[in-house]
Amino acid sequence: MLRLTWALLLLLLLGRAAPAAEEYSLEITNNGPITTGAQATVHASLSMKNDSVTSNLYHFNWIYAPLILIEKSEQRFNSLINVTGEFPGTFPVSVWVTHRNCWLCRPVARNVTVLQITEFITGNLTIAQIEDSSFITRGSSSPMGAVTRISFCLHDPSHYFKSASFVYNWDFGDGIYQITKEPFVYYNCSTMGNRTVHLKVIAEWEQIGSIIHERETVQKTGDFATALELLDAVKSINVVGSRETHVMENLSLSLHINGTPPLALCWLIKAECIPLEGEKCHLVVINGSCYNLSHTFSDAGQYCLSIRVENGVTMLQTYHEIKVWPTGIHSAFFVLLCITLVSGTLALVLYTTFRSNTQQKDLVEVADFDFSPLSDRNLSSDSESHCGHTCCGSCFLRSSQEAARESHELLHSFYKPVKMYTV
Repeated sequence: MLRLTWALLLLLLLGRAAPAAEEYSLEITNNGPITTGAQATVHASLSMKNDSVTSNLYHFNWIYAPLILIEKSEQRFNSLINVTGEFPGTFPVSVWVTHRNCWLCRPVARNVTVLQITEFITGNLTIAQIEDSSFITRGSSSPMGAVTRISFCLHDPSHYFKSASFVYNWDFGDGIYQITKEPFVYYNCSTMGNRTVHLKVIAEWEQIGSIIHERETVQKTGDFATALELLDAVKSINVVGSRETHVMENLSLSLHINGTPPLALCWLIKAECIPLEGEKCHLVVINGSCYNLSHTFSDAGQYCLSIRVENGVTMLQTYHEIKVWPTGIHSAFFVLLCITLVSGTLALVLYTTFRSNTQQKDLVEVADFDFSPLSDRNLSSDSESHCGHTCCGSCFLRSSQEAARESHELLHSFYKPVKMYTV
Protein backbone atom coordinates (compact mmCIF):
# COMPACT_ATOMS: atom_id res chain seq x y z
CA MET A 1 0.00 0.00 0.00
CA LEU A 2 2.85 2.36 0.83
CA ARG A 3 4.61 1.61 -2.47
CA LEU A 4 1.40 2.34 -4.39
CA THR A 5 1.05 5.66 -2.57
CA TRP A 6 4.60 6.65 -3.51
CA ALA A 7 3.95 5.69 -7.14
CA LEU A 8 0.80 7.83 -7.32
CA LEU A 9 2.64 10.74 -5.75
CA LEU A 10 5.50 10.31 -8.25
CA LEU A 11 3.10 10.37 -11.19
CA LEU A 12 1.44 13.49 -9.81
CA LEU A 13 4.75 15.28 -9.35
CA LEU A 14 6.10 14.22 -12.77
CA GLY A 15 2.88 15.36 -14.44
CA ARG A 16 3.19 18.80 -12.88
CA ALA A 17 6.83 19.13 -14.01
CA ALA A 18 6.08 19.69 -17.68
CA PRO A 19 5.98 23.53 -17.76
CA ALA A 20 9.21 23.98 -15.79
CA ALA A 21 11.06 21.20 -17.63
CA GLU A 22 11.31 23.37 -20.72
CA GLU A 23 13.88 25.55 -18.96
CA TYR A 24 16.08 22.67 -17.66
CA SER A 25 17.79 19.59 -19.04
CA LEU A 26 18.43 16.49 -16.93
CA GLU A 27 20.77 13.75 -18.16
CA ILE A 28 20.93 10.35 -16.48
CA THR A 29 23.32 7.44 -17.24
CA ASN A 30 24.41 4.11 -15.74
CA ASN A 31 27.46 1.88 -16.18
CA GLY A 32 25.56 -1.40 -16.57
CA PRO A 33 25.16 -4.16 -17.37
CA ILE A 34 26.45 -5.77 -14.17
CA THR A 35 26.37 -9.24 -12.70
CA THR A 36 24.32 -10.07 -9.64
CA GLY A 37 26.07 -9.00 -6.46
CA ALA A 38 28.14 -6.29 -8.20
CA GLN A 39 27.47 -2.57 -7.85
CA ALA A 40 26.29 -0.17 -10.53
CA THR A 41 26.62 3.61 -10.58
CA VAL A 42 23.76 5.83 -11.78
CA HIS A 43 24.65 9.47 -12.45
CA ALA A 44 22.34 12.47 -13.00
CA SER A 45 23.38 15.93 -14.18
CA LEU A 46 21.17 19.07 -14.33
CA SER A 47 21.77 21.93 -16.76
CA MET A 48 19.81 25.10 -17.61
CA LYS A 49 18.72 25.74 -21.19
CA ASN A 50 18.12 29.46 -20.60
CA ASP A 51 20.92 31.60 -19.17
CA SER A 52 18.39 34.01 -17.70
CA VAL A 53 17.19 31.35 -15.24
CA THR A 54 18.53 32.11 -11.80
CA SER A 55 20.52 29.24 -10.30
CA ASN A 56 19.40 27.96 -6.93
CA LEU A 57 20.11 24.96 -4.75
CA TYR A 58 18.43 21.80 -6.00
CA HIS A 59 17.50 18.43 -4.58
CA PHE A 60 17.65 15.10 -6.51
CA ASN A 61 14.92 12.58 -5.70
CA TRP A 62 15.66 8.96 -6.74
CA ILE A 63 13.42 5.93 -7.23
CA TYR A 64 15.45 2.69 -7.60
CA ALA A 65 13.33 -0.04 -5.92
CA PRO A 66 13.69 -3.06 -5.84
CA LEU A 67 17.43 -2.39 -6.12
CA ILE A 68 19.46 -1.93 -2.94
CA LEU A 69 21.05 1.48 -2.35
CA ILE A 70 24.72 1.27 -1.36
CA GLU A 71 25.77 4.91 -1.48
CA LYS A 72 24.38 8.32 -2.51
CA SER A 73 26.16 11.64 -3.11
CA GLU A 74 24.89 14.99 -4.26
CA GLN A 75 26.41 18.28 -5.40
CA ARG A 76 24.91 21.50 -6.70
CA PHE A 77 23.93 20.25 -10.18
CA ASN A 78 24.95 16.57 -9.98
CA SER A 79 23.99 13.48 -8.05
CA LEU A 80 24.93 9.77 -8.20
CA ILE A 81 23.88 6.59 -6.46
CA ASN A 82 25.48 3.15 -6.18
CA VAL A 83 22.99 0.28 -6.24
CA THR A 84 23.15 -3.51 -6.37
CA GLY A 85 20.76 -6.31 -7.16
CA GLU A 86 20.49 -9.91 -6.05
CA PHE A 87 18.29 -11.01 -8.94
CA PRO A 88 18.77 -10.72 -12.69
CA GLY A 89 16.47 -8.51 -14.68
CA THR A 90 15.94 -5.07 -16.18
CA PHE A 91 15.21 -2.35 -13.62
CA PRO A 92 14.18 1.29 -14.23
CA VAL A 93 15.85 3.99 -12.15
CA SER A 94 14.22 7.43 -12.20
CA VAL A 95 15.10 10.82 -10.77
CA TRP A 96 13.42 14.23 -10.56
CA VAL A 97 14.86 17.52 -9.37
CA THR A 98 13.19 20.09 -7.14
CA HIS A 99 14.32 23.25 -5.41
CA ARG A 100 16.13 22.66 -2.14
CA ASN A 101 13.99 22.65 1.02
CA CYS A 102 10.84 22.28 -1.09
CA TRP A 103 10.59 18.67 -2.12
CA LEU A 104 6.79 18.92 -2.54
CA CYS A 105 7.21 21.78 -5.01
CA ARG A 106 6.83 21.26 -8.72
CA PRO A 107 9.87 19.39 -10.20
CA VAL A 108 12.04 21.42 -12.55
CA ALA A 109 13.25 18.33 -14.52
CA ARG A 110 12.90 14.57 -14.58
CA ASN A 111 14.40 11.56 -16.40
CA VAL A 112 14.71 7.75 -16.24
CA THR A 113 17.30 5.07 -17.16
CA VAL A 114 17.22 1.27 -17.33
CA LEU A 115 19.81 -0.88 -15.52
CA GLN A 116 20.40 -4.44 -16.70
CA ILE A 117 21.54 -7.07 -14.19
CA THR A 118 22.54 -10.61 -15.22
CA GLU A 119 23.75 -13.66 -13.33
CA PHE A 120 26.61 -14.22 -15.79
CA ILE A 121 29.96 -12.57 -16.36
CA THR A 122 29.69 -9.42 -18.48
CA GLY A 123 32.20 -8.33 -21.11
CA ASN A 124 32.91 -8.41 -24.83
CA LEU A 125 35.34 -9.78 -27.41
CA THR A 126 37.56 -7.60 -29.59
CA ILE A 127 39.63 -8.47 -32.67
CA ALA A 128 42.88 -6.66 -33.46
CA GLN A 129 45.41 -7.03 -36.26
CA ILE A 130 49.14 -6.85 -35.60
CA GLU A 131 50.87 -4.27 -37.82
CA ASP A 132 54.39 -2.96 -37.18
CA SER A 133 54.43 -4.32 -33.60
CA SER A 134 51.17 -2.51 -32.78
CA PHE A 135 47.54 -3.62 -32.52
CA ILE A 136 44.96 -2.12 -34.87
CA THR A 137 41.29 -2.83 -34.22
CA ARG A 138 39.32 -3.42 -37.45
CA GLY A 139 35.98 -4.76 -36.22
CA SER A 140 35.38 -8.39 -37.11
CA SER A 141 37.59 -8.44 -40.24
CA SER A 142 41.16 -9.66 -40.48
CA PRO A 143 43.50 -10.27 -43.43
CA MET A 144 44.05 -13.85 -44.49
CA GLY A 145 47.42 -15.17 -43.30
CA ALA A 146 47.98 -12.35 -40.81
CA VAL A 147 48.33 -12.82 -37.07
CA THR A 148 45.12 -11.78 -35.31
CA ARG A 149 44.72 -11.12 -31.61
CA ILE A 150 41.33 -11.97 -30.07
CA SER A 151 40.86 -10.48 -26.60
CA PHE A 152 38.20 -10.62 -23.89
CA CYS A 153 37.47 -7.41 -22.00
CA LEU A 154 35.80 -7.93 -18.62
CA HIS A 155 33.19 -5.35 -17.63
CA ASP A 156 33.51 -5.00 -13.88
CA PRO A 157 33.13 -1.32 -12.86
CA SER A 158 32.90 -2.11 -9.14
CA HIS A 159 35.82 -4.61 -9.13
CA TYR A 160 33.55 -7.44 -8.08
CA PHE A 161 35.92 -10.06 -9.56
CA LYS A 162 39.13 -8.58 -8.11
CA SER A 163 39.97 -11.79 -6.18
CA ALA A 164 38.73 -14.26 -8.81
CA SER A 165 40.82 -16.52 -11.02
CA PHE A 166 39.77 -16.97 -14.65
CA VAL A 167 39.97 -19.78 -17.19
CA TYR A 168 39.27 -19.11 -20.89
CA ASN A 169 38.11 -21.83 -23.28
CA TRP A 170 38.45 -20.79 -26.95
CA ASP A 171 36.72 -22.36 -29.94
CA PHE A 172 37.80 -20.87 -33.29
CA GLY A 173 35.09 -22.54 -35.34
CA ASP A 174 37.47 -24.57 -37.52
CA GLY A 175 38.05 -27.51 -35.18
CA ILE A 176 40.81 -25.77 -33.20
CA TYR A 177 40.37 -25.35 -29.41
CA GLN A 178 42.59 -23.67 -26.86
CA ILE A 179 42.51 -23.14 -23.08
CA THR A 180 44.36 -20.17 -21.57
CA LYS A 181 44.62 -18.29 -18.31
CA GLU A 182 45.11 -15.02 -20.15
CA PRO A 183 42.15 -13.07 -21.58
CA PHE A 184 43.62 -13.05 -25.10
CA VAL A 185 44.86 -15.44 -27.75
CA TYR A 186 46.73 -15.18 -31.07
CA TYR A 187 45.18 -16.78 -34.12
CA ASN A 188 46.54 -17.26 -37.64
CA CYS A 189 44.51 -18.87 -40.41
CA SER A 190 45.35 -19.10 -44.11
CA THR A 191 41.84 -20.08 -45.25
CA MET A 192 39.63 -17.24 -46.44
CA GLY A 193 36.02 -17.13 -45.23
CA ASN A 194 33.69 -16.32 -42.34
CA ARG A 195 33.67 -18.08 -39.02
CA THR A 196 32.44 -17.57 -35.45
CA VAL A 197 34.79 -17.60 -32.46
CA HIS A 198 33.24 -18.84 -29.19
CA LEU A 199 34.61 -18.20 -25.71
CA LYS A 200 33.55 -19.61 -22.36
CA VAL A 201 34.85 -17.72 -19.32
CA ILE A 202 34.92 -19.33 -15.88
CA ALA A 203 35.63 -17.24 -12.75
CA GLU A 204 36.16 -18.73 -9.27
CA TRP A 205 36.85 -17.16 -5.89
CA GLU A 206 36.26 -17.76 -2.20
CA GLN A 207 34.03 -15.72 0.09
CA ILE A 208 32.26 -15.95 3.42
CA GLY A 209 28.83 -17.52 3.10
CA SER A 210 25.83 -15.38 4.02
CA ILE A 211 24.00 -18.23 5.80
CA ILE A 212 26.52 -20.51 7.52
CA HIS A 213 29.29 -17.86 7.57
CA GLU A 214 31.96 -20.23 6.31
CA ARG A 215 34.31 -19.86 3.41
CA GLU A 216 32.85 -21.21 0.21
CA THR A 217 33.86 -21.30 -3.43
CA VAL A 218 31.79 -19.15 -5.76
CA GLN A 219 31.78 -19.66 -9.52
CA LYS A 220 30.37 -17.55 -12.34
CA THR A 221 30.51 -18.22 -16.05
CA GLY A 222 29.91 -16.32 -19.24
CA ASP A 223 29.54 -17.33 -22.90
CA PHE A 224 30.63 -14.98 -25.66
CA ALA A 225 30.87 -15.14 -29.43
CA THR A 226 32.11 -12.91 -32.22
CA ALA A 227 32.18 -13.18 -35.99
CA LEU A 228 35.61 -13.40 -37.63
CA GLU A 229 35.85 -12.59 -41.33
CA LEU A 230 39.12 -13.54 -43.00
CA LEU A 231 39.64 -11.46 -46.13
CA ASP A 232 42.31 -11.42 -48.79
CA ALA A 233 44.42 -8.29 -48.43
CA VAL A 234 44.50 -5.65 -51.19
CA LYS A 235 47.69 -6.65 -52.98
CA SER A 236 47.78 -4.53 -56.14
CA ILE A 237 46.01 -1.80 -58.14
CA ASN A 238 46.52 -1.85 -61.92
CA VAL A 239 45.46 1.22 -63.92
CA VAL A 240 44.74 0.39 -67.58
CA GLY A 241 44.42 3.30 -69.99
CA SER A 242 46.23 6.11 -71.74
CA ARG A 243 48.50 8.54 -69.94
CA GLU A 244 47.77 11.29 -72.49
CA THR A 245 44.62 13.08 -73.58
CA HIS A 246 43.35 16.41 -74.94
CA VAL A 247 41.39 19.21 -73.38
CA MET A 248 37.62 18.56 -73.38
CA GLU A 249 38.14 14.93 -74.38
CA ASN A 250 36.76 12.08 -72.27
CA LEU A 251 39.54 9.99 -70.72
CA SER A 252 38.49 6.46 -69.77
CA LEU A 253 40.56 4.37 -67.36
CA SER A 254 39.99 0.88 -65.99
CA LEU A 255 41.09 0.01 -62.43
CA HIS A 256 41.85 -3.66 -61.75
CA ILE A 257 42.17 -4.45 -58.03
CA ASN A 258 43.58 -7.62 -56.51
CA GLY A 259 41.71 -7.95 -53.21
CA THR A 260 38.61 -9.36 -51.57
CA PRO A 261 35.45 -7.26 -52.06
CA PRO A 262 33.61 -5.26 -50.92
CA LEU A 263 36.20 -2.58 -51.64
CA ALA A 264 36.11 1.10 -50.70
CA LEU A 265 37.64 3.02 -53.62
CA CYS A 266 38.67 6.65 -53.24
CA TRP A 267 40.12 8.62 -56.19
CA LEU A 268 41.16 12.23 -56.77
CA ILE A 269 42.77 14.09 -59.70
CA LYS A 270 45.03 17.04 -58.93
CA ALA A 271 48.11 18.73 -60.34
CA GLU A 272 50.36 16.69 -58.03
CA CYS A 273 50.29 13.28 -56.39
CA ILE A 274 49.08 13.44 -52.78
CA PRO A 275 48.22 10.82 -50.14
CA LEU A 276 44.47 10.52 -49.62
CA GLU A 277 44.50 10.55 -45.83
CA GLY A 278 41.80 12.93 -44.68
CA GLU A 279 41.51 14.53 -48.13
CA LYS A 280 38.21 14.98 -49.89
CA CYS A 281 37.89 12.45 -52.70
CA HIS A 282 35.36 10.58 -54.80
CA LEU A 283 34.39 7.58 -52.65
CA VAL A 284 32.65 4.56 -54.16
CA VAL A 285 32.02 1.03 -52.87
CA ILE A 286 32.46 -1.79 -55.38
CA ASN A 287 31.59 -5.47 -54.99
CA GLY A 288 33.94 -6.66 -57.72
CA SER A 289 37.57 -6.31 -58.72
CA CYS A 290 37.19 -3.81 -61.61
CA TYR A 291 36.03 -0.20 -61.79
CA ASN A 292 35.76 2.06 -64.86
CA LEU A 293 36.62 5.73 -64.37
CA SER A 294 35.92 8.59 -66.79
CA HIS A 295 37.07 12.21 -66.55
CA THR A 296 37.18 15.28 -68.82
CA PHE A 297 39.91 17.90 -68.39
CA SER A 298 39.18 21.57 -69.02
CA ASP A 299 42.79 22.81 -68.87
CA ALA A 300 46.03 21.51 -70.33
CA GLY A 301 48.91 20.49 -68.09
CA GLN A 302 50.36 17.68 -66.01
CA TYR A 303 47.96 15.87 -63.65
CA CYS A 304 48.09 12.98 -61.20
CA LEU A 305 45.37 10.44 -60.40
CA SER A 306 45.62 9.37 -56.73
CA ILE A 307 43.87 6.10 -55.85
CA ARG A 308 43.26 4.51 -52.45
CA VAL A 309 41.58 1.11 -51.97
CA GLU A 310 40.73 -0.66 -48.71
CA ASN A 311 38.58 -3.63 -47.76
CA GLY A 312 38.40 -3.38 -43.97
CA VAL A 313 41.68 -5.17 -43.28
CA THR A 314 44.28 -3.51 -45.49
CA MET A 315 44.72 -0.29 -47.42
CA LEU A 316 46.74 0.31 -50.60
CA GLN A 317 47.42 3.52 -52.51
CA THR A 318 48.84 4.16 -55.98
CA TYR A 319 49.27 7.01 -58.49
CA HIS A 320 48.81 7.46 -62.26
CA GLU A 321 50.29 10.48 -64.08
CA ILE A 322 48.32 12.03 -66.95
CA LYS A 323 49.48 14.55 -69.60
CA VAL A 324 46.75 16.79 -71.03
CA TRP A 325 47.52 18.51 -74.36
CA PRO A 326 45.75 21.57 -75.80
CA THR A 327 43.04 20.96 -78.37
CA GLY A 328 44.34 19.97 -81.88
CA ILE A 329 47.92 19.28 -80.79
CA HIS A 330 49.14 15.78 -80.31
CA SER A 331 52.54 14.36 -79.53
CA ALA A 332 52.55 12.45 -82.85
CA PHE A 333 52.60 15.81 -84.65
CA PHE A 334 55.93 16.70 -83.08
CA VAL A 335 57.36 13.28 -83.87
CA LEU A 336 56.32 13.63 -87.53
CA LEU A 337 57.80 17.11 -87.71
CA CYS A 338 61.12 15.89 -86.34
CA ILE A 339 61.23 13.00 -88.81
CA THR A 340 60.54 15.38 -91.72
CA LEU A 341 63.33 17.77 -90.71
CA VAL A 342 65.84 14.95 -90.27
CA SER A 343 64.88 13.39 -93.62
CA GLY A 344 65.20 16.74 -95.45
CA THR A 345 68.60 17.42 -93.92
CA LEU A 346 69.84 13.94 -94.85
CA ALA A 347 68.58 14.28 -98.44
CA LEU A 348 70.33 17.64 -98.85
CA VAL A 349 73.62 16.21 -97.61
CA LEU A 350 73.39 13.21 -99.97
CA TYR A 351 72.55 15.42 -102.96
CA THR A 352 75.47 17.76 -102.30
CA THR A 353 77.90 14.84 -101.96
CA PHE A 354 76.69 13.16 -105.17
CA ARG A 355 76.91 16.41 -107.15
CA SER A 356 80.49 17.07 -106.05
CA ASN A 357 81.66 13.54 -106.98
CA THR A 358 80.11 13.81 -110.48
CA GLN A 359 81.86 17.09 -111.29
CA GLN A 360 85.24 15.70 -110.22
CA LYS A 361 84.87 12.70 -112.52
CA ASP A 362 84.20 14.95 -115.58
CA LEU A 363 87.40 16.98 -115.25
CA VAL A 364 89.91 16.37 -118.20
CA GLU A 365 93.49 17.18 -117.59
CA VAL A 366 95.28 18.75 -120.62
CA ALA A 367 99.03 18.75 -121.16
CA ASP A 368 100.95 21.80 -120.10
CA PHE A 369 102.29 23.70 -123.13
CA ASP A 370 104.76 26.55 -123.12
CA PHE A 371 103.80 29.06 -125.77
CA SER A 372 106.71 31.48 -125.32
CA PRO A 373 108.66 32.27 -128.64
CA LEU A 374 112.06 31.71 -127.14
CA SER A 375 111.16 28.32 -125.95
CA ASP A 376 109.80 27.26 -129.36
CA ARG A 377 112.87 28.55 -131.18
CA ASN A 378 115.30 26.74 -128.96
CA LEU A 379 113.32 23.56 -129.12
CA SER A 380 113.29 23.67 -132.98
CA SER A 381 117.01 24.39 -133.23
CA ASP A 382 117.84 21.54 -130.91
CA SER A 383 115.64 19.18 -132.84
CA GLU A 384 117.19 20.06 -136.22
CA SER A 385 120.67 19.72 -134.80
CA HIS A 386 119.84 16.41 -133.27
CA CYS A 387 118.28 15.11 -136.41
CA GLY A 388 121.20 16.21 -138.50
CA HIS A 389 123.70 14.40 -136.42
CA THR A 390 121.85 11.12 -135.93
CA CYS A 391 119.19 9.74 -138.16
CA CYS A 392 117.04 11.92 -140.36
CA GLY A 393 114.49 9.24 -141.12
CA SER A 394 113.84 8.44 -137.53
CA CYS A 395 113.39 12.07 -136.48
CA PHE A 396 111.17 12.81 -139.40
CA LEU A 397 108.92 9.87 -138.51
CA ARG A 398 108.57 10.96 -134.83
CA SER A 399 107.86 14.58 -135.85
CA SER A 400 105.13 13.46 -138.22
CA GLN A 401 103.42 11.36 -135.52
CA GLU A 402 103.46 14.22 -133.00
CA ALA A 403 101.98 16.62 -135.57
CA ALA A 404 99.22 14.20 -136.39
CA ARG A 405 98.38 13.72 -132.68
CA GLU A 406 98.26 17.45 -132.03
CA SER A 407 96.08 18.12 -135.03
CA HIS A 408 93.64 15.33 -134.08
CA GLU A 409 90.46 16.68 -132.52
CA LEU A 410 89.84 15.71 -128.83
CA LEU A 411 86.85 13.48 -128.01
CA HIS A 412 83.79 15.39 -126.85
CA SER A 413 82.32 14.37 -123.43
CA PHE A 414 78.76 14.76 -122.24
CA TYR A 415 79.81 17.62 -120.04
CA LYS A 416 81.86 20.53 -121.30
CA PRO A 417 85.49 19.86 -120.38
CA VAL A 418 87.45 22.22 -118.32
CA LYS A 419 90.89 23.08 -119.70
CA MET A 420 93.61 24.05 -117.35
CA TYR A 421 96.62 26.00 -118.55
CA THR A 422 99.72 27.11 -116.83
CA VAL A 423 101.36 30.31 -118.15
